[in-house]
Amino acid sequence: MRAIVVKDKWLDSVEQLQVLEDVPEPKPKAGQVLVEVKAAGANFFDILMVQGKYQIKPPFPFVPGSEFAGVVIEAHPSVTQYKKGDRVFGSTLGCYAEKAVAPVASTHKIPEGMSFEEAAGLFITYPTSYAALVLRANLQKDEVCLVHAGAGGVGVAAIQIAKALGAEVIATAGSSEKLEVAKANGADYCINYREDKNWPETVKKITKGKGANVVFDPVGLIEVSMKCVAWNGRIVVVGFAAGKIEKVAVNRILLKNIAVMGVHWGAYTKYQPEQIQPVWDSLFKLFADRKLKPVVYKTVYHGLEKVQGALTDISERKTYGKVVVIPSAPTGARNKL
Repeated sequence: MRAIVVKDKWLDSVEQLQVLEDVPEPKPKAGQVLVEVKAAGANFFDILMVQGKYQIKPPFPFVPGSEFAGVVIEAHPSVTQYKKGDRVFGSTLGCYAEKAVAPVASTHKIPEGMSFEEAAGLFITYPTSYAALVLRANLQKDEVCLVHAGAGGVGVAAIQIAKALGAEVIATAGSSEKLEVAKANGADYCINYREDKNWPETVKKITKGKGANVVFDPVGLIEVSMKCVAWNGRIVVVGFAAGKIEKVAVNRILLKNIAVMGVHWGAYTKYQPEQIQPVWDSLFKLFADRKLKPVVYKTVYHGLEKVQGALTDISERKTYGKVVVIPSAPTGARNKL
């Protein structure tokens, strides 16, 4: 099969990624299924992983890529949940390939009426945003939720989930195109933080001086967001897309009686596995009720050779929603393993 392989050393950049042919096809072990990858979700952490800068460092050689949607080719005899031909999505290392093996514990059937491209970006973004707003921040109906990076993968999911919960949403983004994406997905108010340098004051004006009850932050804007969070507000640390880990003045946490909390959805598997299925049950109901709909970036990257471009565009903040790669092989020169 064809796959991207990081062979024996960390890469300096994604431009060094190579597509190789005749890579050995993986075989499902107990509790696993073999999937033909129809679409793979691209993530910023894929860049960090191939450079050896991510907290997870796979042994060499490895195939990067962690989100997929596809069709079950083979199920290990120990697996009863899935059969050949089932349309599934999930997460496993090795998704930048024509085929991948995935544990059934991190695999789900694709909701009715959803495309492979839409399903490829479900596994990480939607439960992360749901856990942030529901399990951590306890967002309530009629509260105000400020969503930073409102056109990003988790940002779009957060806007949709907050609206489904009956909240009012203020979204921030860095371009008019991205603000349109946020608005199209339910944001009641949109702020261009590049143009509006005093956006915390704008948030306070929108909320008539009260501030946002919940702040959803995948960027690294905790310090400045404290200026416009409400009394008894909650700020959820989702990530650090800006590349800087902040140090905050904790006296402001005290003075405004606020809570700053983190969400690490992947760690629920280890620490609170009983929460995982209820989150997915809630999400699947919201999908069925058409209150949630995945947003795929307008450019779908066809061919594993385009993974470089997809990850570069993510790093340069050109994209919105979920970036998706279709592994199907284009014609042309191919490298040998």
